[in-house]
Amino acid sequence: MGKHIAVLSNPFAGKGRGRGASEEAIAELRARGSEVRAYAGASAADTIELAGRALQDDPALLVIVGGDGTLTEILEKLIGSEVPMALIPAGTGNDLARALGIPRNAAEAAALALAGVAKQIDIGELRCSGRVKHFFTIAALGFDAKVSDRTNRLRWPHGALRYYIALVIELIQLRPFAFNVTIDGEATTAEPGTLIAIGNTETYGGGMPICAGAAPDDGLLDVVHVAPLKRLSLIRLFPLLLKGEHLSRPEVTHRRTRSVRVSARG
Repeated sequence: MGKHIAVLSNPFAGKGRGRGASEEAIAELRARGSEVRAYAGASAADTIELAGRALQDDPALLVIVGGDGTLTEILEKLIGSEVPMALIPAGTGNDLARALGIPRNAAEAAALALAGVAKQIDIGELRCSGRVKHFFTIAALGFDAKVSDRTNRLRWPHGALRYYIALVIELIQLRPFAFNVTIDGEATTAEPGTLIAIGNTETYGGGMPICAGAAPDDGLLDVVHVAPLKRLSLIRLFPLLLKGEHLSRPEVTHRRTRSVRVSARG
């Protein structure tokens, strides 16, 4: 493996924060005596291609500057590589960085990339309509998936507030889903609900601990099912969700499993 450090950045992550974070991280790495090769894409497609190029150059370490979206885009390139990865959080939510205890400050995160101890983490595998995708954090189905999609389509505001606005918009259109669920290959059961979150880590949406207690290195997925709720009941549940205290509620089911199959019309 080579001696240089590859820094792959998405300048547009976090509404442009990726550019400044990349500059800070590279400056910190070089100040600590590292040879750095920088790769910066102009689009999502560029970032994916550059991830492959950076890995082909055989670095000692691949440092990724971006958020959860950037990581998801290049995850397929990372799987199977023996090059260790470090993360400089520069996105909107930064939920993987939160799960791994990585500082928000770019220089501090770069210093940790050099001084930290490598560890293996789990990757979720999602199979849908003949396609296979992978994820670091949480796969969302139902209400929260609609909120996530709405969040991605909103241009304003930045940060967690954008998620909360999307949540309010989708709350107005709330309806239950006719989920059918199979846990670890056992009998399929009808479990209508508001949402199902399948977590490798605890949070989504910039820190909402929907899968409180989920660990990215235990070999298990945390499946959180919320029963059908009316708008007012979901609003009452929301403060508990923000504090990670919702799992004890009777309308919430929490299970740990190695595999889960979920289907629902639409």
